[in-house]
Amino acid sequence: MKKCNIRKSDMALNGITYLASLLCVLILLSVFVFTFSKGSSLINWDLLKNDYWSKNYIVESSADHNTASQYEKPDDLSQEAYFSRRWGIALVDHVSHEKEKQVLIEYIDPKSPFASVVDGSAGQNKGKELNLQVGMRLEKIDFEDQNGTAGITGTILSENAETVVKNLDQTAETLTSAYVKTAGGGIRGSIIATGYLILVSLLIALPIGIAAAIYLNEYATKNRVNQLIRTGIEMLTGVPSIIYGLMGVTVLFPITKAFGATTTNVLLGGITMSIILLPTIIRATEEALLVVPQNLRDASLALGANQSQTIFKIILPCAVPGILSGVLLSIGRVIGESAALIYTMGTFISDAPTLLTQGTSMAVHIWSIMSGEQPNFELASAISIILLIFVFLLNIGVKWISRRLQKEWH
Repeated sequence: MKKCNIRKSDMALNGITYLASLLCVLILLSVFVFTFSKGSSLINWDLLKNDYWSKNYIVESSADHNTASQYEKPDDLSQEAYFSRRWGIALVDHVSHEKEKQVLIEYIDPKSPFASVVDGSAGQNKGKELNLQVGMRLEKIDFEDQNGTAGITGTILSENAETVVKNLDQTAETLTSAYVKTAGGGIRGSIIATGYLILVSLLIALPIGIAAAIYLNEYATKNRVNQLIRTGIEMLTGVPSIIYGLMGVTVLFPITKAFGATTTNVLLGGITMSIILLPTIIRATEEALLVVPQNLRDASLALGANQSQTIFKIILPCAVPGILSGVLLSIGRVIGESAALIYTMGTFISDAPTLLTQGTSMAVHIWSIMSGEQPNFELASAISIILLIFVFLLNIGVKWISRRLQKEWH
């Protein structure tokens, strides 16, 4: 009877275990399905390399144009493009990931007046040559007809590519100016800021965290002071990250100010994240040190090595795979953190972040585009996919390094 009850109890516990595992798998699959279904269409090289903010240009033609000339339409031009035979430019309709209708430049004939333009915008580059590139957004074209009457065409009037080309071919006699923009909408700046953030936080947190773990596991004796240190480390794990952000602004900002920072910045975010990572790195390193067999320590000491030599030449090399797991968890925490970074790095999306200027990590970038009046689920999902792929590749890389090290040392 007792055996039967024990068997039923084991079956029930196994069933709960399998159910919990299945639930975790289903949740993971639902996350992947949702993000990929929403954002996979936006994943391309342009998303990674382009700036988020578009650059605006007022361009003026620097070459005389004979309106009687005819340009040949290229054979390899896409069917969706509309080609102006009088002006030698091809335009195509496009809908951005922000659901904005755009007209993009698809092709410019080398002899077209659009191939010889100068920057007409106010500033130091006024009058300098400017190369219009494929993919630029054409917002407006100012022209004059054969009677000298000024006219406008472009997306500023909610016109599509076909209408713009028709106006150029049938009405425009003289090109006055054009208003163009670069593509924009990319996340290059956020990727750079995330890289800076990971680098700064790990450079600070890893040495301190590993040293603290070595002390607690190898040197510290069981007394009240060391017990308080352990309790404090465990309490740090449960502190909400937004409190760390407030601490960073009030306590750590003077440190970055000494380096020349005048506002919240990437360096401040990195220092704050290093404090957040300390408990994770300490606990992971301690667990890795505990796994190292005691007989290795005894054998090293018996052969005449002192404690420091034993730790750095025997114990730490054996604990590297576990420490790398802690590094992986730390990097995952950095790229997924947003609350603390909103206060310490700011929410302005910068295309050229530096250590002493504001910037957004990819997680804060998602928060920024989702906190507006018109949340962009597609772009947020696309950035999420990039984060998931990065973590996946990082996980594979850490496991590969761990296996190589284990083969060399065992």
